[in-house]
This record gives sequence, structure tokens and C-alpha cells, in this order.
Amino acid sequence: MSVSAAASIWDRERVWVTAGAIALIFLGAIEALAVTTVMPVVSAALDGQALYAVAFAGTLATSVIGMVACGAWSDARGPRGALYAAVSLFIAGLVVSGFAFTMEQFLIGRLVQGLGAGGQTVALYVVVARLYPPHLHGRIFAAFAAAWVVPAMIGPFLAGAVAEFLDWRWAFLGVAVLTAIAFLMIAVRLRALDLGGGDSAGIAGLSRRLLLAVVVAIAAVAVGLSADAPPALGWPLALIALVVIGFALVPLLPKGTLWAARGLPSVVLVRGLVAGAFFAAEAYIPYLLMADFGFTPTWAGIALMLAAFAWAGGSALQGRYGEKLGNRRIALISLALILFALLSVVVTALTGASPGIVVIGWGFAGGGMGLLYPRLTVLTLAYSTPGNAGFNSSALSISDATGSAVAVALAGLGVATLGGGANAFPLVFAFAIAVMLLAVLPGLRLGHGAEPG
Repeated sequence: MSVSAAASIWDRERVWVTAGAIALIFLGAIEALAVTTVMPVVSAALDGQALYAVAFAGTLATSVIGMVACGAWSDARGPRGALYAAVSLFIAGLVVSGFAFTMEQFLIGRLVQGLGAGGQTVALYVVVARLYPPHLHGRIFAAFAAAWVVPAMIGPFLAGAVAEFLDWRWAFLGVAVLTAIAFLMIAVRLRALDLGGGDSAGIAGLSRRLLLAVVVAIAAVAVGLSADAPPALGWPLALIALVVIGFALVPLLPKGTLWAARGLPSVVLVRGLVAGAFFAAEAYIPYLLMADFGFTPTWAGIALMLAAFAWAGGSALQGRYGEKLGNRRIALISLALILFALLSVVVTALTGASPGIVVIGWGFAGGGMGLLYPRLTVLTLAYSTPGNAGFNSSALSISDATGSAVAVALAGLGVATLGGGANAFPLVFAFAIAVMLLAVLPGLRLGHGAEPG
């Protein structure tokens, strides 16, 4: 494998893997945007409003199991088989959700989908670590994030239009069909490439890590289900589940993560905190626009488009200028942009000001996420060796998914406690601001790893 400076993510050796991986990321983006847009419609159609938050949190929670399994599998035997299994589960989950006739059936599909989505992300990261030289990592992850551009153009609008004029089920079944096509393309190409062997030591302790991942997933779902209990029971249940999650996460993350040790631990912690704040807020933005401002599902979907465009633009800037800006500066700029967005949204929810403030303000959040997310992934690989790239990549994704699942579930519990309605939305966005502020300290402790000079 050539590691010359002339190498490209689009050179002859890598072009089909790059195209296939971007296609999978693209379809994952379509699905993520579709779910955020159509969930108010799905929860109403299946009489599952009380489980609204669990539909998000459950998928994120089970993704932790897929991340641990595929991380260990990739380290021990290479990423090829792990990727195949993960994409298959992702497709199966979409099919189950698309054909669901009760909210419980829908949630089962979302849980299966989470297993695949989490494993797919880790396996793709390890493919990058094995197949692409370090100086191309920034560009390939920028390309992954830029794969959100077309979904930003058509995803939210299309999902809203499908839910409004056809049937919300096609938002899941259509993605399943397209993912199967992209999967076949990358599977054929990966068979002909040498991704390196595995180290059987990578399987050591897998049973324990899987058990811990299951505990994290169950506890995160329990936080979400607590919203369906009376507040006097729901909040103690959520608190106990959070303590369980904290203890179970420690062996799954780099040592020192929970107390923001310098370097990789802070990289992993920032990912979880930022993801939690962003996705807890975004899950309720379409809901806010429909409930308080009378938006249709189609127009609520369009409201997310600017943020997705900005995410792709921020990622492209990171890919081109990331080394010049430096990790600390990127972190501070990104956190400032997201905090500004959250403040604009909470002010709108409190005052009933123009919904245009929400749409434009949330675009700043997308730009901050696009700037920060690829840089955190580049740093994770910079701190990794071939023998632990799977563990470190899974740790980054575990932090991302767990932070998102817990934050969305706690937001749902807060909404349920207040009985829903207009009074609940400011609480959700204020909570997201508090979580984002916690990311400032580890954001200043990212370090550099073995980034190329």
C-alpha cells in the first residue's frame, strides 16, 4: 500500500472503497434525518407519544453493543466481516421498523438497527486505519461528513413529504433497499483488498466488554422508559440507571475518560458531551416547529436542512485547514458556535419569536459539529496503533452513542415531567446548553497524538 504524499482517497487502489463507504455514510445520514423529521408522525400513528424519546435513545443505546463487538472483531480478525454483519443488521432493523404496526414493534426494529449502525461506524473507521495512510485521514473523514450534503438537500424535505403525502414507512423501507445496493458494491470491492490480519489478543476480554455494553444499553433504555413512569418513580429510576451506566462505561473507554485526562480520554469525552447536547436538542426541534409554530412535517424537515449543509461545510473546512487551525482552536470555535445556536433556540422557545431564528440559529450548530466531529476522529486514530484502532474507534463511538442516548432520554423525562406542551421545550434546550458547557474543559485538553506534521 502506497503511503506517498501523492496518494489520494480517490486513487485506483481506494476509489471503490471510498465510494462505497461514502454511500453507506450517505444513507445513514438520510435515515438519521428522516427519523428526526418523521418521528412526530410515527409516534402519533402508532399511539406511542410516551415512547417518543425511547425511539431515539434505544437505537443509540444498542449501538454501543455493536460498537464493542465490531471493535473487538476488527482488531482480532480484521474489519471486513464486522462490516458485513453490521450493515446486514442495519438493513434488518429498517425493514422491521418499516413494517411495524405497533410502537413496540417499531422499537424492536430501532433496537436491531442500532446494533448495525454502531458496528458499521466502527468497522468503517478501522477500514480507514488499515487502508488509508495517516495524511489522508483528515480528507476521508471530511468526505464522510460531506456525504451529508445531498441528504441535507433532499433528506429532511423528502422524509417530511413522504410522511405527509405517502406513508412514513417508506422513510425506512426505501433506505433499506438503497443500503443493500451500496452494501453489495463495497462488499465486492473489499474482497479483493488486503486489509491486514488480526491479532487474537484483540478478542481478550470480549465477553466482559459485551456484557458491559449490554448493561449500558439496558440502562440507557431504562432512562428513556422512565419518562413513561410517574415522576416520583421515573427520576429515581433514571438516577440509578445513570450510576450503572457510569460504572459500566469505565472499562469500555480509555483510562481517565470520565475525569477528562489529557489526550485521547478528553477526545472521547468531548465526543460524548457534544453529541448529547446536539442530538437532545435536535430531536425536539421539529416537534417545537410543529407544535408551537404550526409547521407541517415537510416544512419541519426543511428546517433541518441548513444545519446539515453547515455540517458538511464545517467538515470541508476542517479537512482543508484543520492542521493550520489546531485542535484547541477548532474545539473552542465549534463549542462557541453550538452554544450560540442553543441560546437562539431556547430564546425562541421562551418568547415565541420568529421560527426563522430557530432555522438560522440551528445552522450554526451544524457548522460547529461539522468542524469538530472529523477532527475528533482524526485525533482518535492519531492516538491509535494497528492493534488498538478497533478499541479506540469503538470507544469514540460508544461515547458518542451513550452521550446521545442518555441526553435524549433525560430530555424526554423532563418533557414528560412537565406534561409536554410549550413549557417543556425551553427545558430541553437549556439542558442541552448545560451539557455543552461541560465539554469546554476536555475541549482544552485534546492534545495532538501522532498527527502527521
